Amino acid sequence: MALMNTSGQPPLSSLENRAVRERLHQASLQRGSRGGEFDNREVVAEVMKLRAERAQLLGYDTHADFVLEVQTAGSVETVMDMLNDLGPVAVANARDEAAALQAMINKSEDEPFELASWDWAYYTEKVRQERYNFDESQVRPYFELESVLNNGVFYTANQLFGISFTERTGELPVYHPDARVWEVTDHDGEPLGIFIGDFYARPSKRGGAWMNSYVIQSELMGGRPVVGNHQNIPKPPQGEPTLMTLDEVTTMFHEFGHALHGLFSDVTYPSVAATSVPRDFVEYPSQIFEMWVTWPSILENYALHYETGERIPQELLDRVIEAEQFNEGFRTTEYLAASILDMCYHTPSPDGLPAADDILSFEANCLESAGIAFGPVPPRYRTTYFSHIMGGYSAGYYSYIWSEVLDADSVRWLKENGGLTRENGDHLRNSLLSRGGSVEAMQQFEDLVGRAPDIQPLLERRGLLRNDTGEI
Repeated sequence: MALMNTSGQPPLSSLENRAVRERLHQASLQRGSRGGEFDNREVVAEVMKLRAERAQLLGYDTHADFVLEVQTAGSVETVMDMLNDLGPVAVANARDEAAALQAMINKSEDEPFELASWDWAYYTEKVRQERYNFDESQVRPYFELESVLNNGVFYTANQLFGISFTERTGELPVYHPDARVWEVTDHDGEPLGIFIGDFYARPSKRGGAWMNSYVIQSELMGGRPVVGNHQNIPKPPQGEPTLMTLDEVTTMFHEFGHALHGLFSDVTYPSVAATSVPRDFVEYPSQIFEMWVTWPSILENYALHYETGERIPQELLDRVIEAEQFNEGFRTTEYLAASILDMCYHTPSPDGLPAADDILSFEANCLESAGIAFGPVPPRYRTTYFSHIMGGYSAGYYSYIWSEVLDADSVRWLKENGGLTRENGDHLRNSLLSRGGSVEAMQQFEDLVGRAPDIQPLLERRGLLRNDTGEI
């Protein structure tokens, strides 16, 4: 089988043979570090040294200083303060989760053993089933694509911003038969732009989900924006409904948040239009739009059984939402470990970086020194297959959770100020979604919520808050 680029591999959640789980997991963790033509340690050592040398030639102390100067975070100190604040909390929760998994091992195995990293996914599924007693097949009938899109995503945009959507089937050229086109009309009846929806997977399409700006708004060049959302939802047989998972529903709302960033752009120069913002800010507006997935008035409008029209039962929904926080200690810890590893490579001077033979020990020392090392939870990406930091995310992998700090705090502000109202929509549009990169990023956040960001809403969302006794 082909390995995914992450440390964890999907089959680990279902493989019953422990020896096979270990073999698969070790093959994943050891990629690029076992000698031969595919060993990446020499490449990593050379690239990191060259980056550090370039930064010093340009007058910066480190590569991270060079990168972060133009990001929202602004400095190494700011990023590390956030990671160091989150790390101990995440690891403490991961240890609690590990205790629950160990209890499941002790209960379900004739010859119990100590939990290892290759056991985590398998016993997580056992605990999940025992605690929440549902599977995805129970939820999917309530998430039919046309209802999610029209009665969920578009309905939310109409209620919040007053915009409307008219599908132009066969009237405008498209690049593939699966692509659909809507004309978007503003609250005052004026044309706003064009929205393209391309939701189905196909062999010629890259994986994942993303937003494209095909025509970027700018007063300088004229014209209205054309934006597209792209997903990889499996296409059902002809005549069958497209039933989505909750993750796919959340992704549809998320990507439409990016689309709104493009559609509402109102700037002079194309270089700062739409999503032309710092990397650690670009996910923030789209993550805010995810809040409407489970907003009561939105949910009751789209989460309808595709055959009976019945609303999703509240008890089932409650279990689904509660299960979303399950295993959050693991997910946060593996993510933070990779983020800290990224910073470890990009904050030393050239002389402080490891040679190829010392890469793995450097990685281990980095995680241990940061207090994020926990054997059953390896970093989401280890050094030798951490493609993000070899590409555009060098000294930038932290940006996912940085954006989520801003998003969670903004969601709290919206809830405290009435939630789904046109007044809030106008404020969100005017202070954030229309400004692109024409206003400094953190100023946009402060214009929205009226203050500096607070990390507490993120901890609450991820279920990582602990009380005075140390309990979750």
